[in-house]
Amino acid sequence: MPTRTARTAWNGTLQEGSGQVELSSSKVGTYEVSFPKRAAEEADGTTSPEELIAAAHSSCFAMALSNEIAKAGGTPQSLEVSADVTLGQKDGGPHITKIAITVRGEVEGLDAAGFEQAAQAAKAGCPVSKALAGVDEISLDASLES
Repeated sequence: MPTRTARTAWNGTLQEGSGQVELSSSKVGTYEVSFPKRAAEEADGTTSPEELIAAAHSSCFAMALSNEIAKAGGTPQSLEVSADVTLGQKDGGPHITKIAITVRGEVEGLDAAGFEQAAQAAKAGCPVSKALAGVDEISLDASLES
């Protein structure tokens, strides 16, 4: 399996500095990062490690769920997955305290219980979920759309 790379160039102190994170493997972009904006309610044109984790988790979960649905005998038509990553405080410092995954799916061949079972299996088996096992809480809200 391949290795993927991102690179960050940072200038200045934590509170007054800023940086740029480059998605090096895919070359799809370079994005501004800043600690004050990371800790603020509004991102104001910058990304953050938490947003990048949310992107990684939602995309990995969607792939894992698609696989679990197929293993259960269903056919995914569409999956809409979001991940909300919360930065809080723990032990006197910043800590990712919660990740909330929400998925809405259109699936042929599975009922609501089968979809929920596939979603729980995807949450447990997704490589990003496993990598984030140190997060205090990872919740899942999964439902079929009609």
